[in-house]
Amino acid sequence: MVNTLFRRKFLEHILEELDIEQHRLRRTLNAFDLTILGVGAIIGVGIFVLTGAASATYAGPGVILSFVISGAACTFAALCYAELASSIPVAGSAYNYAYATMGEMIAWIIGWDLILEYVVASIAVAIGWSGYFVNVLKVIGIHIPVWCSSAPGTVPGAVINLPAMLIVLVLTTILVIGIKESARFTSVMVFVKVITVLVFIGIGISHINTENWSPFMPFGLKGVVAGAAIVFFAYIGFDAVSTAAEETKNPQKNMPIGILLSLGICTVLYITVAAILTGMVSYKELNTPAPVAHALVAIGVKWGSALVSAGAVAGITSVLIVMLMGQPRIFFSMSRDGLIPPWICKVHPRFRTPYVAQIITGVVVAAFAGFIDIGTAAELCNIGTLFAFTIVCGGVVVLRKTHPEFRRSFQCPMVPLVPLLGVFSCAWLMLSLPKITWFRFVAWLLIGLTIFFYYGIRHSRLSVQRQ
Repeated sequence: MVNTLFRRKFLEHILEELDIEQHRLRRTLNAFDLTILGVGAIIGVGIFVLTGAASATYAGPGVILSFVISGAACTFAALCYAELASSIPVAGSAYNYAYATMGEMIAWIIGWDLILEYVVASIAVAIGWSGYFVNVLKVIGIHIPVWCSSAPGTVPGAVINLPAMLIVLVLTTILVIGIKESARFTSVMVFVKVITVLVFIGIGISHINTENWSPFMPFGLKGVVAGAAIVFFAYIGFDAVSTAAEETKNPQKNMPIGILLSLGICTVLYITVAAILTGMVSYKELNTPAPVAHALVAIGVKWGSALVSAGAVAGITSVLIVMLMGQPRIFFSMSRDGLIPPWICKVHPRFRTPYVAQIITGVVVAAFAGFIDIGTAAELCNIGTLFAFTIVCGGVVVLRKTHPEFRRSFQCPMVPLVPLLGVFSCAWLMLSLPKITWFRFVAWLLIGLTIFFYYGIRHSRLSVQRQ
């Protein structure tokens, strides 16, 4: 039984799956496309929303250090992702890495965890998009009633968040048509939001009052670490690049470039914005849904506030499209392995996209986005992502031991030091999350294990091959 639970897919067999015509995805993405997808996924809710909340509630101006800590943990994980994504260039990201290194049950756990990460992240981002979109319409004189623009229980009279639901369904349609078309759409959104961030930096840098940085850590080091666990949500996205490995030209070269370059660009922008934002106004004033726009209003630059709000809509749109892209590719890979029903991995005969998995994801995300709040979604997403990063970092060490001969076009430096630093830093951040988040996470994993033992282990392709 133990051997069955931890049986591994041989790397050769994983790569052979790429030649199965009915399961083959179209390779269209280059290093630039991947970098754009990464930046598109990373810069969004984190920079436009969570910076203020983490500063006001947890870290004060020390939120700058919170971003540094989260960025360091992500760098360790990104180096590990880059090695595995270039060595195992298939859809499924950490799920397939775990299958090749730690066995079927661990692969199921990480796949089930990634479903949580991407679905919940998509829900949270859709809700954030709705909030900014409603505000932009309000600026131009269009008022959407509260009853159809907020989730029940968030504000009096709220019934359903229709804008959040509609944007998910629109982007799902774009993703079904094709990933290259989605990348082009994302490129436009990324350009708009990067310009918006640079405009904010240009305006804000001349309005910094250094007195706002004192005290720098009003809640102590513990508050800075807790803030790091919260703003970690801001970095979620670079791992989504690895889910597109099977649709990438020359993935051995382009995957590491896309993963590391997108993370590097966004880390610099995050730290810069955090420093300027907390220098413009007191951290006590930043616990608002739109802290960047609020800071510009506070210094009298109202046109800048309107521009940031519009840029935030574009920015969060690009995050949402990449999150919605990542999840179906996890479904696709798990279905191809027989762990979930085979009809889920159907590829569209014309567009060559996993359209069944994409539609399922879009419908589920839209349904939940209309009825839950953003806070619960963000915390669940963080713990799921940190858990996935921990497995990926450990997977690099295992694969180096079990397959030292395997060709690696990109090698994580200083193994096992860097992967172990990734494991410990991610685990440290996980322990800083609220207990209720842990309870929800464990409950999700128990549901997943029930499905695995009831269906997955019996229908796995590895089981079928042995019969």
